[in-house]
Amino acid sequence: MTALKDKLKRLISATGPISVADYMAQCLLDPEHGYYTTREPFGSEGDFITAPEVSQMFGELVGVWLYTAWKESGSPEKPVLAEIGPGRGTLMKDMLRTFARLDPGFAAETRFALVEASDRLKQVQQQTLAEGATGATPEWFARIEDLPAGPLFIVGNELFDALPIRQFVKTASGWRERVVGLNDAGELAFFAGYGAPDDTVLPPDAPVAPEGAIFEWAPAREALMELIAERLKQQGGAGLFIDYGFERSATGDTLQAVKRHAYDDVLASPGEADITSHVDFDALARVAQGHGLTTRLTTQGDFLLGLGLLERAGQLGAGKTAEAQEKIRDAVERLAAPDQMGTLFKVLQLTP
Repeated sequence: MTALKDKLKRLISATGPISVADYMAQCLLDPEHGYYTTREPFGSEGDFITAPEVSQMFGELVGVWLYTAWKESGSPEKPVLAEIGPGRGTLMKDMLRTFARLDPGFAAETRFALVEASDRLKQVQQQTLAEGATGATPEWFARIEDLPAGPLFIVGNELFDALPIRQFVKTASGWRERVVGLNDAGELAFFAGYGAPDDTVLPPDAPVAPEGAIFEWAPAREALMELIAERLKQQGGAGLFIDYGFERSATGDTLQAVKRHAYDDVLASPGEADITSHVDFDALARVAQGHGLTTRLTTQGDFLLGLGLLERAGQLGAGKTAEAQEKIRDAVERLAAPDQMGTLFKVLQLTP
């Protein structure tokens, strides 16, 4: 039993079942035993590998998109370029190198920012960016609201999937909130609680969903998108958000845990496994559109290929050994192939 599992069982025993959202938040952010507060989850030594860790090409092409968005906005002065949820800082490192080569003037006048609430991860990011020094001096902020004023060009990779969700299950008496409680053996288990959702958040297929069906609602994600969209509306800029998820709101249970690069039971290892769910991009797009922004949703494969992934791979492989070229080809497959990250991962683009 993990230390956090014992803590959660004692909490539930004393106060009653907790929502799936509260369970996720405890598992990921508990000050003593939370996943993100106690361990290094990224890379081959961790539990999962994100796209920036697969290849420098990902960060380079994301940088190209942000730079192009800045140009298409009229090249406003003193822009703020921010990454939210920067992981180990690899994406920002590759983008800074790209900006320095694309346009030194842009790199010199832009304020580069990382939005990171974890002091531990902030130290990791500072080390990563020190090793990949480009002359830029990024700043760190704990919240979106703390970012300096100015047109904002913001990117978030695998950000929304880790924000807590609420789940609802269809019962004989209607939709009820799914909770985590204790079964007869005293172990963590899922139950149907008493809370019912507001009809306005139900997905289109809810009326015909069978008993036992589950739908997920992520108010924390929508609240974050509200902040970002309002900032872009008021001060200009553009946003780019990449994550695994689906294009249309629908019922379905996507709650999952990953431990040592393999799926784990969601209730088995609290604090020792990453817990996420697929992102409802339809819901996020509606929030952004409500603030007058234009949204475009595509797959990661189409996005990267459209920006020149194959051409960049050819440049990187020119003159390299057969082994190095094979590694680059493998990275292209991992990032863009339909049976890998290419289709599962979606890209939401926000522009005025």
